[in-house]
Amino acid sequence: MTENQHKINQLFSAVERLLKKQESISSDITLLRNEIQKIQDDELKNETRKEFRQEEEKTITPSPSVNEPIREKEVVTPPILDQTKEKEEIIYMSSHERFKEEKSAQKTIVSKSKTPKSKNDLEKFIGENLINKIGIAITVIGVALGTKYSIENDLVSPLTRIILGYLAGIGLLGFGIKLKKKYENYSAVLVSGAIAIMYFITFSAYNFYQLIPQTMAFVLMVIFTIFSVIAAINYNKQIIAHIGLVGAYAIPFLLSDGSGRVGVLYSYMAIINIGILIISFKKYWKPLYYSSFGLTWLIVLVWFATEYLTDKHFSLALTFITIFFVTFYLTFLAYKLIKNEKFGIENIILLLINSFIFYGLGYAILSDHETGKELVGLFTLCNAVIHFIVSVVIYRKKLADKNLFYLIAGLVLVFITITIPVQLDGNWVTLLWAAEAILLFWIGRTKQIPVYEKLSYIVMAIAFLSLIQDWGNAYDFYGYSEEKNMPIFNIHFFTYLFVIGVFGGIHFLNNNKKYIPAFGTKNQLSAIISFAIPALIIFISYIAIRLEISMYWDQVLENSTISSNDNSTNYFGNHKNYSIKSFKAIWIINYSLVFFSILAFLNLKKIKSKSLTYISLGLMTLMIFGFLFRSLYEISELRETYLDQTLSEYYPRGLFYIGIRYVSFVFVAITLFLCYRSIRQDFVQKKLDIPFNILLHVAILWIASSELIHWMDIGESEQSYKLGLSILWGIYALLLIILGIWKKKQYLRIMAIVLFAITLIKLFAYDIAHLNTISKTIVFVSLGVLLLIISFLYNKYKNKIANETTD
Repeated sequence: MTENQHKINQLFSAVERLLKKQESISSDITLLRNEIQKIQDDELKNETRKEFRQEEEKTITPSPSVNEPIREKEVVTPPILDQTKEKEEIIYMSSHERFKEEKSAQKTIVSKSKTPKSKNDLEKFIGENLINKIGIAITVIGVALGTKYSIENDLVSPLTRIILGYLAGIGLLGFGIKLKKKYENYSAVLVSGAIAIMYFITFSAYNFYQLIPQTMAFVLMVIFTIFSVIAAINYNKQIIAHIGLVGAYAIPFLLSDGSGRVGVLYSYMAIINIGILIISFKKYWKPLYYSSFGLTWLIVLVWFATEYLTDKHFSLALTFITIFFVTFYLTFLAYKLIKNEKFGIENIILLLINSFIFYGLGYAILSDHETGKELVGLFTLCNAVIHFIVSVVIYRKKLADKNLFYLIAGLVLVFITITIPVQLDGNWVTLLWAAEAILLFWIGRTKQIPVYEKLSYIVMAIAFLSLIQDWGNAYDFYGYSEEKNMPIFNIHFFTYLFVIGVFGGIHFLNNNKKYIPAFGTKNQLSAIISFAIPALIIFISYIAIRLEISMYWDQVLENSTISSNDNSTNYFGNHKNYSIKSFKAIWIINYSLVFFSILAFLNLKKIKSKSLTYISLGLMTLMIFGFLFRSLYEISELRETYLDQTLSEYYPRGLFYIGIRYVSFVFVAITLFLCYRSIRQDFVQKKLDIPFNILLHVAILWIASSELIHWMDIGESEQSYKLGLSILWGIYALLLIILGIWKKKQYLRIMAIVLFAITLIKLFAYDIAHLNTISKTIVFVSLGVLLLIISFLYNKYKNKIANETTD
């Protein structure tokens, strides 16, 4: 019965082939007939036209007087023409009708075949593809659950379980191979399921029951892997590779007994990944590669974060991450190099992720080991050597497009660049990202590869975020370090300089007109990038030095700690020189004034940027207000400390406690002068002249008030905040009135009036409450005289002021 059925199937196949050939021959015959008919129609047309012209010539006579022949010819001619047209129409009708009939017949056949096709396609997909995949998945799960149940209830002996499992896998494999000729897709699903079962059984036999030795277990797994590779390539089906190889990743976790045999797990994963590597030499199945890549590194990272122990896993972890890195590196390159295909952005990202995960894990493993932390620099250099070997092979053999060569050669440069800093300190992450950013930008811009340039902007952002994290970690380096570290000459500052140099190089390339930006010269995003990169350079430069100043004073504060049990002074316990905090705040603001003043000076002399002019003016104004609000307060605290001589037994309170104010005044004066120079430019002057003059007079009055209080405190006067300030403000208001009238500037006179109003409010609300009679008299008389003078000036120059207002 089986042989007859087989013959019937063969005959049906032969009939189908003949029918297809018949349909093909019939369509060819139809086309030939149509072509012949067309040629015949054209010939008939030409003959008819020729006869008609001949007959028409016969009907024409030279004499209009002979009427009889003309009538005869007129009677004869129409029938000939009519017959000719009739014949033409009959021929056309017959040929067109035949063509229409054939066309309608073809449409009928097509429509008949198409009507059930959509339904058949859906049914075919469900019946031939979806159901068998679901079925094999359920089968494998069923085998797993059945095995687990038999294990938990001890229904059969371990040896019997393993033998039955192998028999089930071999039977399913044999049945799948037998069906390959007729049902290839179905056969592929069965074969892949059989491979997964064989992996499952082998792992169980070794890991749970110890029925086979380790060597034999891995030999069997290697055999299954080789068979999976051959089957996947032979069937040309990713499903075999997915179920047979990547699906095998789940087995150790489904059957784990918590024994923690990491070496076995990683060896198992390595075998699977090597199988995928072999496949990649023939096929470029992206989903397969992505799945394996993601699962492997995810398992390793989770294990490292939760279960890694330096004493127990150091050598094992280092060995297997190297195997995984090399395997995926080769898998990534294999197919692309053989086919000489170009690399897209997803390929670049995968290569970089593979390199960075390997380096990051390797660095973490080594840095936690007592001996390994001395080898971090060597490990970094080894990464450079690996990439160098690959780049040399690619270059000499000309195995790929130049973009890949540039990328890998750039990785060599990156790892060589950071080898020394990595050996010295842990700022390697920032250095790595920064070096990678300039490498990608250089390749993208100079070699005109937009994808590299766009990717470099992402890496720049990551490098900047990493640098911010380093700023947070730098406090530990200074504040809590037992060793004295040199400011400026330390690894943190070198990192900042490196990042500044990287962004400076990117800025230089960005301004080179020989190279076209990835987003185009007139694109808004290119304009933003052109602004953002120099802004980052300025910001990082400012923060780098500011952080050094801040951390230096923090360290000085920590080093000032002393212990005392002095009964005579009642100072017990630990003490610190908290005046250092005031010095720290003052010097940070002094540095800020100097930094932004230098920036403004460079812009005036060399850069000459409108946007930078406004930015520098804003920053200098901000720092001036920072000085007025914060520095002057800290300066007053130092004066109080100097006058009280608190803890002077332990910390000398010298003249610099009161002299530092004049150093700060010099920096403020320089900043105000550069603000003045900046607003004198043509495109700024009319907009900011008034705001600058207001800022100038506010700063002068504020500093003058501080200086008055300073010297009155030194002179031990008790009226500095009342008597002295009120008179000073009144005098300054008078000066503003005089200056406003002289320079014809109304806003100065308004400022004077506002200042006088504040002074009077202060006088009545605060001053007179605690002043004695003499002081009250002096204040009232002084302010009254000043008001009279101001009133006199207004009256004397009222015409000038009126004319100024009219103008």
